[in-house]
Amino acid sequence: MRYIFETSVYPRKLESMKELRKLTAKNIMTTSVDEGRILNMMLKLINAKNIMEIGVYTGYSLLATALALPNDGKILAMDINLENYELCLPVIQKAGVVHKIDFSEGLTLPFLYQMIQEVKYHGSVDFIFVDAEKDNYLNYHKRLIELVKVGGVSGYGNTLWNGYVVPLDAPLKKYVRYYRDIVLELNKALVVDPRIEICRFLIHDEITLCRCIS
Repeated sequence: MRYIFETSVYPRKLESMKELRKLTAKNIMTTSVDEGRILNMMLKLINAKNIMEIGVYTGYSLLATALALPNDGKILAMDINLENYELCLPVIQKAGVVHKIDFSEGLTLPFLYQMIQEVKYHGSVDFIFVDAEKDNYLNYHKRLIELVKVGGVSGYGNTLWNGYVVPLDAPLKKYVRYYRDIVLELNKALVVDPRIEICRFLIHDEITLCRCIS
């Protein structure tokens, strides 16, 4: 892993990404360096212009995706905590991409429900990245599938749940077991959903990508 970082990730890491990484170094839930790189590259490959991010936290993945979009691209970024977003905002402004971001503070599910009620949003999104409340992942998917366009992609973080999705004999902490069951439910639902095809990337705690096919 160190070899991969040193030969492909670190040499091309932008100063703004380095600055934000340093600023948020103590935040253990920050998107990993390689994960940010994958998201950045993928958006360029699919020529994404209109994307959504659910779960901003301190903005590492948000900055990675904003840098990948064209100048007139847009990100609808949603999080329940404005304070975390404000932590990364100076770096995002310095990077010259703040105009691409529309930040919405509050609960995501009601917001998504409102979007679904308006036909203009159906099939309007190129890419959606979800890294928020794990216990709402499946609820998010049920709504997001209405918003992502055919050929578009949605991505879900932490779908390995630190490896706990694999059956273990050892006893698990209550919260670990609780979220493991939720992640397992999501994984089972995605693999049988005929509207998507999936691919899993074994980076960090895994990203599951879902390409909308109908």
